[in-house]
Formats: sequence, structure tokens, C-alpha cells
Amino acid sequence: MTGYPAEVGAGWLEPLLCYPGRVDVACFVDPLPPAVAADRLRRQLGRLESGRRAGAARGRLEDFEVEAATADARDMAAALARGEIRLFRVGLYLTVYASTPDELREETALVRALASSMLLQTQPASLRALQGWASTLPLGVDSLRMRRAFDTPALSAAYPFTSPDLPNSAASASAPRGILYGLNASSGGLVVWDRWSQDNYNSVVLARSGAGKSYLTKLEALRSLYLGVDVAIIDPEDEYRRPAEAVGGAYLRLGAPGVHLNPFDLPHTGGESDAFTRRALFLHTLVGVMLGEPISPAARAALDRAITATYAAAGITSDPRTWRRPAPLLRDLATTLTADTDPAGHDLAARLAPYVSGSHSGIFTNPTTVRPESHFTVISLKQLPDELKPVGTLLGLDAIWRQVTDSGTQRRRLVIVDEAWLLMRDPEGAKFLFTLAKRARKHWTGLSVVTQDAADVLGSDLGLAIVSNATTQILLRQAPQAIDTVTQAFRLSDGERAYLLAAARGDGLLVAGTQRVAFTALASEFEHAAATTDPAELAALTDS
Repeated sequence: MTGYPAEVGAGWLEPLLCYPGRVDVACFVDPLPPAVAADRLRRQLGRLESGRRAGAARGRLEDFEVEAATADARDMAAALARGEIRLFRVGLYLTVYASTPDELREETALVRALASSMLLQTQPASLRALQGWASTLPLGVDSLRMRRAFDTPALSAAYPFTSPDLPNSAASASAPRGILYGLNASSGGLVVWDRWSQDNYNSVVLARSGAGKSYLTKLEALRSLYLGVDVAIIDPEDEYRRPAEAVGGAYLRLGAPGVHLNPFDLPHTGGESDAFTRRALFLHTLVGVMLGEPISPAARAALDRAITATYAAAGITSDPRTWRRPAPLLRDLATTLTADTDPAGHDLAARLAPYVSGSHSGIFTNPTTVRPESHFTVISLKQLPDELKPVGTLLGLDAIWRQVTDSGTQRRRLVIVDEAWLLMRDPEGAKFLFTLAKRARKHWTGLSVVTQDAADVLGSDLGLAIVSNATTQILLRQAPQAIDTVTQAFRLSDGERAYLLAAARGDGLLVAGTQRVAFTALASEFEHAAATTDPAELAALTDS
């Protein structure tokens, strides 16, 4: 390369790196000491200024290229003096391969045309072909020494750590800090996306069973740790235990002996001023999910009276100074309902009996014994029977959300709800999830909803609202029975529809507003060992 454009954008070198033919691209970077860079810029400014003045003295018209070069050199010298940038000597070389001389001429013409479209000037190393070829071998030796001065922003923009197919904010374009999702299915470039630079931080992942949605979610969770994001996961099938162990996280088995979460807990310090009211409203939601149907107005009134009376019996009121006292338990609420003179209260107490003294009472009979306080927290529901998993999902999500709102510290958090259909199939649970999706941004938190029942989610108003409140939307392989609903909801083209029907495991479509890009998930060996659920691979890992 002998000529470069005056201005470049993020990832400007990616078209050459993603060229479909066989092309080796070598980039040599040699930093210049600040004193040497300042001296060379001073001399360059002197030459440009003297040439401009000589032309003006002879009455010549202004040379706008010289004027632009002078302005650029002046700005660069000022930034270098302030320590904002550094200068580098950069050499960029290409080696084109072909089977015959005729094919080589055609391939070279195509590569040079591509470079010209990027405003890059190329010259063949006709008399130094051996040195040029050796310079593009992985030897680290620049035999051509055809260098050009680059400043820090231009050099950093050459690296393909961004996605031209996806929108970026001004901050992320200059210094991308996103998550690597995989390789672009069309160009082979990197698909990097930063949810934290968008209007909201929520995401939704829709896919059929076996399409790789949990695998991709684990990769994003692990990579989020590099950005200083705390991750909390609701895990219905014990899939996130190995990632948690790999990064030293906390793994809580809800339903196991000695593991309890009390839904009556109130924050001891900090928290929101209306925490008492919100706790009462959550208990309404919890009882509705336990009963599996909406609560009638009479029963809701009886329940509201009983919640207030149960807290009062424990010495707890809306005064935050009383919240340090031991919180009541579900059986205390059932006792209060039984003592109520309203028949609706008696009926509620009878229907809550399985959770108070019956077969479902395991996780409700004791005060809280565990708290989700870790940089990588997984709450597993594997120990719970299927009938209790919606309630367990709600309890675990509530415990995580209380940690978000009551901690009093502002830091980025990612809350992942895997198999969210367990909660969303209940109207009260779906309403609770929608509320979190609306409030998450205020607490610097992103809510990631992962589900395999796309038709059920998109077929309800609350499900559509949750999807609409997610700036990041990821679609993996879809079932033929659900593709019509997905096509209508996301306005897919015929090509995108066919792609999602035939997508291999790990292939997907990342949708961000009107922008979308197809990608293939990419994992390192460490990430793959922590994320895979293939029985054969797990057996091999166990044997080794």
C-alpha cells in the first residue's frame, strides 16, 4: 500500500481481511519515539508551509491538497505535544495467490479494485517480489520498508474489533468495548456488539430446542466478566454449574436441603423508600403464581389485609427502622388468613396449604439461608419438581432483583433468565418479568430473556412488550410451526426466514432496530469446555 485515505472509520481494514479469495495481509507497526515524531512533524510542517508561501508569492492558485495536509499536520503536532496521541510507522502488504499466471492477473485486478474502492493506492512489488512475499510470511521481517505515518486513532481503527453491519454510538466507534458474538456469516469478519451503549440494556434470545441458545448465552455471560459486569443467572436445568465453577462464582441449588429464600425479607440497609409497598405487591404476584391463576378481587383484598397484619405481628411496618427485625414466613401469612373472618381468606389459606405444610413446603419453611452475592451467581432449579419451577424462577429472580435494588452500589449487572417460558406462561409471572424489563435500565442492569417457546412469547401482549423493550434481539434456528409468528414480529425477509429455518447449531441473526447481521458463534477451548452440554464431550472431559 502506497496511499491511504485522509479519514477512516472503525474497522476500515475489514474488507481486505474478509476477501473471499486467498490473500495474505501483513501489517508492520513500528512506534516512533515522541521526540523523533515531533521533530519529523516540525520539518514536514516547514516544508508544507514554505511551499505554500512560495506558490502564493508567484501568484499561483491555492493547492487544496497541500492546505489539507498542512492543517492535518498542525493538528497532529498539537495533539502529540499534549500527549493525546502517538505516531507509528506502518507498512501494509498483500500477497495474492492463484494457480496459473492468468488467474493471478485476474485475482490481482480484483484485489486492487477492492483496495481502490477503499481509497487505498496499491503498487505491485515487481522488482522486489521475493522481498514482498517474505514480508507477508509469519516471520516478522519487513523487507520492503514501505512505511507510512499513522496516529493512534487511525491505527486502532484498522483492527477489526467492531462490526460495520451494526450501529455504534460515537463512543463505542472510537473505542469499541462490546462482546464478541462470533463471525459474520457473510463476510467472515467479527461480530462485536455492545449492549451497554444502546438505549436500553435488555436482550431476548429466541430459538428452538437444540439450536445453541444456552451455549451462546454462556459465552456472553463469561465474556461480560471482562467488562466488569456482574452476572446473575436463573438456571432451570443445571447447565450453568461448570461456567460458575470455572470463574469462581456462586452456585445456589434452590430446593436442596438447607437452601431457602424467604419472600418476606426486607432490605436492612439502603434500598428504595417504597420497599415495603413493593414487597407487599410482590407477595400478591407470588401467591398468584402459586395458585396458577389470577386472584379474585375479594381474595386479593383479604390477602392484602393479611400481608399487612402478618408484618405487623412481627413488629414490622413501613418505617425502615423496623426492617431489621426477623421477617415473617409464609406459614405466618397462612395463619393470618385462617384467622380472617372473610371466607375468601379461609379459601386462600386452604389453597396455600401445599406450600405451607404439604409436599411443596421445602423452600418456604425457614428464613433465608443464602444470598446471591457474587460476580457470577447461578440459582439452579434442578432440585425443584416441575410444578414448583415457575415459583422457583420467580423467587430466584426476586432475590437477584433485591440484590440489585438494595445493594446501594451502582455497577453494571446482567440478569439472565433461561427458559423464561416457565415464568411467562403464568400471567402474574409475565407481568413481573415485564416490570423488571421496564425498570432494569434505571439500575444499570440488563435483563436477558432466553426461551425456546417463541410462539407463546410472541403470542401474548406481555411477551411482545418484553421483546419490544429489548434493544438486542437474537434469533437462532426456529421451528417451522413458529416461523410465521417470528417473521411477522421481527419483519424478516424471505432470505432471513429461510436462513433461520435451515440454520446450523450456533448460527443466528442479531437484530438491533433496523440493522441485522447473521453470525456464527465462536468460542475458545476454555469457553467451549465450560459451555458445552454435549454428552459425548462431557464424558471425554470427565475421563481426561
